[in-house]
Amino acid sequence: MTPPLPTAADPSARDPLLVALGGRVRGLRARRGITRKQLARLADVSERHLANLEAGDGNPSVLILAQVARALDSPIAELLGDETTDSPDWLLIRDLLHARSPAELALARERLTELFGVAAGAAPVRAGRIALIGLRGAGKSTLGRLLAAELGVPFVELNREIERIAGAKPEQIHTLYGPAAYRRYERRALDETLDQHAAAVIATPGGIVAEAATFNVLLARCRTVWLTAAPEEHMDRVVAQGDLRPMSGNREAMADLKLILAERTPFYAKADLRFDTSGKPLAQCLAELKTALAVPAG
Repeated sequence: MTPPLPTAADPSARDPLLVALGGRVRGLRARRGITRKQLARLADVSERHLANLEAGDGNPSVLILAQVARALDSPIAELLGDETTDSPDWLLIRDLLHARSPAELALARERLTELFGVAAGAAPVRAGRIALIGLRGAGKSTLGRLLAAELGVPFVELNREIERIAGAKPEQIHTLYGPAAYRRYERRALDETLDQHAAAVIATPGGIVAEAATFNVLLARCRTVWLTAAPEEHMDRVVAQGDLRPMSGNREAMADLKLILAERTPFYAKADLRFDTSGKPLAQCLAELKTALAVPAG
């Protein structure tokens, strides 16, 4: 008896290329913290069409892929994928080399040859800036203020600087102008902060790792600390602060948060230090963080 042909709903019937393409779209969306509904609106495609794309069903046109890529502020090649999309380090290196002149690329190759051909020298000293990265609800603002007071340096919340420069709250920027505009304000706020403060504690937005150029600057000019907690604790803290946006109209909020964390984790892991705040009272977190940073007792 001849076995039945696989149907479109059967995963074995899906083209591996389309499945991989859907996974990359889903991953980029999660890394940027954009819901499927938001991406559908930004790309001007139906949410159902986008769901099929992410699931590896159907055969999207090049024009649809171009719309999705623009909405994600990514080159279309990143959706199709190659070895330079496989790891955070490749993405960060690729950004540094993008649009360089032949002479600059030759110089970069020489420096990389020196780096891997001989023992590297001491890491360059970064100024007395400590940048806190991680998801909302990790404690960046609360711990950051306390740590800055202990160190006697300014505390800068980058979201507030973005709001000051743009004249609108970050969520309003996303809604009115889209994620690309928000990333431009984010970069400007970071550059101004770094130029104005030789020493500071900086609380960064959770999605700062989504823009390779901005994250490269942060890593190069700040000592970075990844504040982490269990996903449930992230959500509880945000809601306890009166911010109900994660739950508003989204029954899959926890699943979305876990996906965002999974996609951003390899980038957050580039921080100089990882510090877990789960289940710890604030005073304990501050004391342990000071010890981890080798801050002298006050």
